[in-house]
Amino acid sequence: MLVNAANLNTLRAGFSAAFQGGLEQAPSQWTRVAAEVRSSQKEQKYGWLGKMPNVREWIGARAVQNLEQHDYAIKEKPLELTIGVDRDDVETDNLGIYGPMFSEMGRATGAYPDTLIFGLLKNAFTTECYDGQNYCDTDHPVLDEDGEATTVANTDGGSGTPWFLMDTSRALKPLILQKRKDFQFVAKDKLDDDNVFDNNEFVYGADARMNAGFGFWQFTWGSKQTLNAANYATARAALTGMKGDYGRPLGLMPNLLVVPPSLESAARKLLNSESAAGGETNEWKGTAELLVVPWLA
Repeated sequence: MLVNAANLNTLRAGFSAAFQGGLEQAPSQWTRVAAEVRSSQKEQKYGWLGKMPNVREWIGARAVQNLEQHDYAIKEKPLELTIGVDRDDVETDNLGIYGPMFSEMGRATGAYPDTLIFGLLKNAFTTECYDGQNYCDTDHPVLDEDGEATTVANTDGGSGTPWFLMDTSRALKPLILQKRKDFQFVAKDKLDDDNVFDNNEFVYGADARMNAGFGFWQFTWGSKQTLNAANYATARAALTGMKGDYGRPLGLMPNLLVVPPSLESAARKLLNSESAAGGETNEWKGTAELLVVPWLA
């Protein structure tokens, strides 16, 4: 192939199309458990996570529900993926391998939000959320019906493989994917670019700015106990009975069970089988959707 501007433009278009095709085929499980929040700065504050507004009977003047302030913030991560194409490969038309490479490049960037979100969820028992406690913890601070400080759990501990029961029906889901810039395909393929002169290669890449964080801990029950009917019942009862400050019921209804591949069999038996382990009717059949996440392995 003659290395000139016209042929390089054609090559760029082909690589970009392969990248876009891979991007469109990328898995996107993160949307089931996380809400996307657009950011305009490197570090976004989420102090408002401290309080969920509630309707009250209008007696007298309006009661302005100011959002409790916390220091919780998500700091963006700059991300990149770059591929170099040897100029000799272009001149000799040795380009067959590059199409799949750019498709995989697109797929990798499209799947990266899953890596962020589920990588964070995997560490939910050891990573703090907005109230200063680990996201899945036994002592989240709340106020009881009398306004006195108390604590609430969203985990029953354990030492086995983690699984999570969630209410993902709200506008704000259990986790947050913060984005300032989506992955974009860029090229450094002009004949006078430094990388061509210095290294004899054309460079193509993609970059983005994003990160993951935790939303309301009340929307998730995390457990390292055995995934069985008894512990699943404990999780459902805890989430449906979850209350906010001043004893206000949150009206949560768990609808998603999130497990790693190693718990898929146990989860399917729990949610899909007609009969329970003892032969009796399985009362938990169809009570939640199942999400098997490879990133939790």
